[in-house]
This record gives sequence, C-alpha cells and structure tokens, in this order.
Amino acid sequence: MKLNLAQLQVGQKGIIDDFDIDKVPLKLLEMGCLPGVEVMLDFVAPFGDPLGIQVNGYCLAMRKEEAATVLVEDSI
Repeated sequence: MKLNLAQLQVGQKGIIDDFDIDKVPLKLLEMGCLPGVEVMLDFVAPFGDPLGIQVNGYCLAMRKEEAATVLVEDSI
C-alpha cells in the first residue's frame, strides 16, 4: 500500500518509492532520502510538525509538508 511519509504512524516503516523532485529539497536527497531506502517514522512533534524519521542510521527532522511529497511503500 502506498502512503506518503506524513501518513505513517510512529514506529511504522516504509520504503521510499517516489517523490516530487520539484518540492523535495536537495538537502533531503543528499542526506539519503532516495528511492529504495527504508525509513521509519520516529516521532511527531507535539503540534504535528516537524516529523522525525530514521534514515540510514540517523534521525532526520522534516516539515510535514515536505514529508507529504515523499511516497513510501508500506514495509511489513
């Protein structure tokens, strides 16, 4: 099932499938947010923004609007 990164539940994993290259900042790509990489939603800030994701062994914070542009395949 395809979701966007902002739709994952805390602790849920997914594999990056696709993203809108015009809306995803280059810094996220440089930090390893590339298709085929497994990510996990680590935390959601108290007011829902930002989100913390685990990618390539580290925690990365991103805005919810950025996370919504990254499509993931649910990893079971």
